[in-house]
Amino acid sequence: MSTEEQQRDSSFDVLTRLLRYARGFRKRIIFATLCSMANKLFDVMPEILIGIAIDVVVRQQDSFVAELGIVDPIWQMGLLGALTLLIWVFESLFEYLYLVLWRNLAQDLQHEMRLDAYEHVQRLDLSFFEERSSGSLVSILNDDVNQLERFLNGGANSIIQVVTTLVAVGAVFFAVSPLIALMAFSPIPMIIIGAFYFQRRAQPLYAMVREKVGHLAGRLSSNIIGITTIKSFATESMEANQVREDSAAYVEANRKAIAISSAFIPIIRMAILLGFLATFLVGGWMTLQGKLNVGAYGVLVFLTQRLLWPLTSLAETVDLYERAMASTRRILDLIAAPVKIRDAEGATPITKVAGRIEIEGLDFSYTPGHPVLSDINIEIPAGGTIAFVGQTGSGKTSLIKLLLRFYTPDRGQIKLDGHPVDSLTLKSLRRCIGMVSQDVFLFQGTVRENIAYGSRSATDAQVLAAADAAEATEFILNLPEGFDTIIGERGQKLSGGQCQRLSIARALMKDPPVLILDEATSAVDNETEAAIQRSLARIAATRTTIIIAHRLSTIVHADRIYVLDKGRITEAGTHEELIRQSGIYENLWAVQTGLHLV
Repeated sequence: MSTEEQQRDSSFDVLTRLLRYARGFRKRIIFATLCSMANKLFDVMPEILIGIAIDVVVRQQDSFVAELGIVDPIWQMGLLGALTLLIWVFESLFEYLYLVLWRNLAQDLQHEMRLDAYEHVQRLDLSFFEERSSGSLVSILNDDVNQLERFLNGGANSIIQVVTTLVAVGAVFFAVSPLIALMAFSPIPMIIIGAFYFQRRAQPLYAMVREKVGHLAGRLSSNIIGITTIKSFATESMEANQVREDSAAYVEANRKAIAISSAFIPIIRMAILLGFLATFLVGGWMTLQGKLNVGAYGVLVFLTQRLLWPLTSLAETVDLYERAMASTRRILDLIAAPVKIRDAEGATPITKVAGRIEIEGLDFSYTPGHPVLSDINIEIPAGGTIAFVGQTGSGKTSLIKLLLRFYTPDRGQIKLDGHPVDSLTLKSLRRCIGMVSQDVFLFQGTVRENIAYGSRSATDAQVLAAADAAEATEFILNLPEGFDTIIGERGQKLSGGQCQRLSIARALMKDPPVLILDEATSAVDNETEAAIQRSLARIAATRTTIIIAHRLSTIVHADRIYVLDKGRITEAGTHEELIRQSGIYENLWAVQTGLHLV
């Protein structure tokens, strides 16, 4: 969602969305709210008791308490002391309760929102990630969720207690003196109008703050991941300058928001001063005139402070609220992001897979009007080994993404054992396909954990067998801790070839009926490649194998080779047949084997 769209979606709309999302926490929210209200009610009572105590000291047997039947002033003060003790006990009790309730609610709600957002992110289409940086998403899942937590820890309680104070103290004021009540409350409309004005001014500013922090997080995440490239190009200064620019943009966005919030606080203080002076002077005059007793005057003076002073924190609370709503908007928008590729209604899991694949009349484009694949028709027999070759951008990897249903074709369909892949559940489809990509991704953890990834019940013997099949056992055993060696984030402690062999072992551990090798041996030396090819030849005998390769030497034994050029199949056949055709394949073979130059 753009910043302009966020501005149209007001913070009150976001709050409504948040309350709908948190309906499972409704009882806890209500109970926490009641405890906050009760705490504030007990909190203002001591000021009332002070006024009553003044009334007892001044009027004694004629005091308000005496009218209740306790004539002796000593007993009156004893009663007030006992009430004060009880009030402080209950005020402290409800303070403990609301602190525990709001803070635990904040922890549980932010935990659920983070998990919901993360689980939803995992279901989103690949196209979603192509348009957003990983750093921006991490910023939403971490920083934005924490911003909401900070508001629930204190801001929600502050708002509830301010409202409670206005209602409770206002009732006392109007009961004692409607005239002074009107004067004491006269600044409140100004404060509320100022708060709404601030809210309207601050809302787009905080939306911009969240956007800028997302850009900054994206930059930092990208640079940390690409630190090797940065060092190899000696561009540390350039990247530091770009981070400085993004950080400065974030600071500037925050500075504009701070300028608005800082101006609001002095305005509130001046309004509070007017309300206090009105009560202080008019109440004093009425007391001197005998129109108001001393105790009532004391109550009103003390309650004016209690009524108006909390409003000084209103700007800070509204500031916290606006920041939280800006963050909540981003979280809920992420959770609401549509998932286009999902299980179709009535989709069924596939269990026993032979591995026969049919591609019929397939067209596909990432952007309308720019076809990537056109009129693809291929039949792959169960247990067969086929290969795709072609120049970069010819559509080889896109075809594999369609088979895995990472994308949906514009026309045509793909079948697995006669079942259209969109009629199968995504989980069962992808579980029966193992993929080894050129872009290897390994997780922080041990060698063993990476090989057994996705196979929690794997035994040590199975892990060892997969490592043997990938020709990885020898280098693993030479690592400091063998299979228990921590390989670092993205396998940074290993060489490219070692990472690729672990990736192959991980795919073989899955034991899939269909195995896809996308440049699976591109990062290994010739000797290791030959060893892996021998292993793959044995493995391929029991499953359907699809190979994407630039090194034609790795696919000469494929049952059938398809040559893609600009998204179309231009040649098909065995290695020997394609050599005899004297076409694109024969030309590529000649270049790679050094027979002639093109």
